[in-house]
Amino acid sequence: MRLLLLGCNGQVGWELQRSLLSLGEVVPCDFDSSLDRRADFTNPTAVADLVARVRPDVIVNAAAHTAVDKAESEPELARLINATTVGAVAVEAQKYGALLVHYSTDYVFDGGGTSPRDEFSPTGPLSVYGVTKLEGENLIRASGCRHVILRTSWVYAARGHNFIKTMLRLAGERETLSVIDDQIGAPTGADLLADITAYVIWSLIDSRGEAGTFHCVTKGETSWFGLARFVIEWARANGQNIKVAPENVQPILTAQYPTSAVRPLNSRLATDKLARVFSLDLPHWQIGVERMLREICDR
Repeated sequence: MRLLLLGCNGQVGWELQRSLLSLGEVVPCDFDSSLDRRADFTNPTAVADLVARVRPDVIVNAAAHTAVDKAESEPELARLINATTVGAVAVEAQKYGALLVHYSTDYVFDGGGTSPRDEFSPTGPLSVYGVTKLEGENLIRASGCRHVILRTSWVYAARGHNFIKTMLRLAGERETLSVIDDQIGAPTGADLLADITAYVIWSLIDSRGEAGTFHCVTKGETSWFGLARFVIEWARANGQNIKVAPENVQPILTAQYPTSAVRPLNSRLATDKLARVFSLDLPHWQIGVERMLREICDR
């Protein structure tokens, strides 16, 4: 089996290079790859041609415009990367009979209420990022290709930049920190997403389970403030250089920290469908965060 991995150098893509190897030949591509493997999502035609050359059995797309605030000032670019090129890939997947796996986001919802959203809940994105990710989803569905869309939230990894690593750095530099406490979600590790992706592909190739849209996040919930406290307390207990005192990590409201893009307050996603269809028991969010902390702090 040949698998085309698009966006191989991002947080999720890097982990996918590991997890997909058990399934067959992996062809990793990104915007800065060599010419014959370049996956430049600002050029839909070139990416479609790449799919045609590789003729994969499975396409895993981890490429995206994920700079949420920056997308507000460059909506055309965000749409090109998150929607137009994704649609072009989906058309090629349909043409060659490939399974397409694609990642989406809690930002396709409006963030209202306190209940977890399932796959059938009405969408209502608040930002350019959310709008363009939803457009990408819809173009995949419209193409008629066999697909799996995994919506996730609050992704982190030992590689690259993310909230957890930022909190560790700031906690070692500052005496006070203010962190948003009214956005609620589930921190989800890129390694977990990659492992679940490999398992889902294997299940579908083996004719177990069904394709479609699924929510893929860890169990439990927290706020960014709760996550920051967990990270800082773990780091202090494990001998890391932490300057900020526990009482000086303060919760604030989203309104006190204005950003260009509007973030959803409720990022809770229900994962019952994924667990039922693929017989999965997802871990609690603390397990993956602690594993990642051990990895980066032991370096």
